[in-house]
Amino acid sequence: MSGGFWLVTAWFGLTNGWQLLGIILGAAAIHELGHCLALRCLGASWSRVRLGVLGAVLEADRGRLSYGRELLCILAGPGANLLCALLLAAVGQGRWDVATGANLVLCVFNLMPLRPLDGGRALHLAVSWLAGPAAGETAARWVGALTGVLLGTVAVWVMGRTGGSLWLLPTAAAAYFLTVRELFGKLGFL
Repeated sequence: MSGGFWLVTAWFGLTNGWQLLGIILGAAAIHELGHCLALRCLGASWSRVRLGVLGAVLEADRGRLSYGRELLCILAGPGANLLCALLLAAVGQGRWDVATGANLVLCVFNLMPLRPLDGGRALHLAVSWLAGPAAGETAARWVGALTGVLLGTVAVWVMGRTGGSLWLLPTAAAAYFLTVRELFGKLGFL
């Protein structure tokens, strides 16, 4: 677990309540469980989970997986959140609205085409599968950079419109950092 994860988690819990934080962490656990179950069903293994500012990164042995199978494993996390949200909406009768929303938001957020999010990795794999690894890298790099600029700008705009929702600051900073990383690669000072 990175220091950034602890800082953002504590900050969120203090400003938005520990109950909401627990619901979001539960949705994140369901997300990672979706990845783990898909990996296991397809005969791959995972070694560890790293927790950072943008969430969890599951380190897996994907060497034996084809593009299609790896894509399935990546989309299994958002799929688990979507399935959970649908189930909660169907049986909850309004009692689980916050948990339903948390799962939907986590699903949509993770499908944004920005690496290391699932959407960025899925874009890279899908284009690589169709047009080769070089095309996949180019597509993921440029679409990811554009997404990072848009996400960071929207987060800053929302902070300005709401009078300073500072819990969006780490998201904006991470989005701009990931944009720079996509455009210029790993820089020594970043």
